Formats: sequence, C-alpha cells, structure tokens
Amino acid sequence: MKLYRAKIPVIANAVIDTLVANGDIEVTHENKPEAEQDLVAIMENFSRRDSSFRARVKDHMADHRIPYDQYGRTRSRLAEEMSHPLGDDVERFLARQFVENMMISNFVDEVYEEDSALYRKIVEILRNHHVDEQSIREEAASKVKNVREGTVDYEIALQNAVREVKKRRGLL
Repeated sequence: MKLYRAKIPVIANAVIDTLVANGDIEVTHENKPEAEQDLVAIMENFSRRDSSFRARVKDHMADHRIPYDQYGRTRSRLAEEMSHPLGDDVERFLARQFVENMMISNFVDEVYEEDSALYRKIVEILRNHHVDEQSIREEAASKVKNVREGTVDYEIALQNAVREVKKRRGLL
C-alpha cells in the first residue's frame, strides 16, 4: 500500500466515522477532529519514515554499485533488516498503530470492541482506500503513445502523464 498525503485525512475520517457508526468506539463531537488528527499524525510519521527508507535504499544501492534491476530485492532485504513494513504489511502496521492509539488516546472516550476486531475493521477500511498503482501507470502509458517506448523521452513523458493522472484522481 502506498500512502498518499491527499488520502491521509480521508482515511483518518473514514476510520473514526466507521468505528463510531458501528458502535465500536465512542468519540464525542468535540473530540472527533483531535481523534482524527491522532491518526493523521501516525500516517504522516509512517510516510516520513517510508520516504527516509526509500532514500536509504537508493543510497545503499549507489554505495555498493548495485544495478537498478536489483532494487526490489535490495529493498526487501533492507526492509527486513530495518523492520520496515512493505506491501500489505503497511496496512497491518498502520492498523496496529491505530488500535494502540485508540486505547491510550484522550480523544477516544471509550473502546467497546476487542482489539482484534478493531484491527480487522481498520485493515478493511485501509484496503478500501488502496490506490491501484498499475491502473494509474496503464492510463498514463495510454496517453504517451506518440513517443517510442524505451527512450529517455518516453520515460519523461510517462512520468509527466503519471503525475497528471494522480493529480486528476486527487492523489497529489
């Protein structure tokens, strides 16, 4: 799961609203913005950590002269060494953080549901907000048909098209 800044407040709102509506937690109207802000802070912290991790992977590859085609393997190895979640583990990591936060938060008045049930519900909410990166790339590639694939010009045009698609979908 890739976490986009534009989606962070939307996800926080969805988590709090859904859990309150289901009667899993109790949050007063006055505390709702602060409860959401707690979740936003967790996601923003993860986003900063993830950006730092990505930069570290690139630096490691440059320092050790590892070819770019080994990026995935190198990233996975370093993620394991650093205990950094990747892929579906991101959803599970964030869900655990959210549940722990709800248990100690001054802005969540009461938690009525078991940790494991909250965790499952939050993971489902996070999955509902998952962005399909492949469809974005395919849509962008369909807009760049006039440039020969495999060239530098193609990669630049594709990056610009991806940025436009993300902007249009409200991700940037």
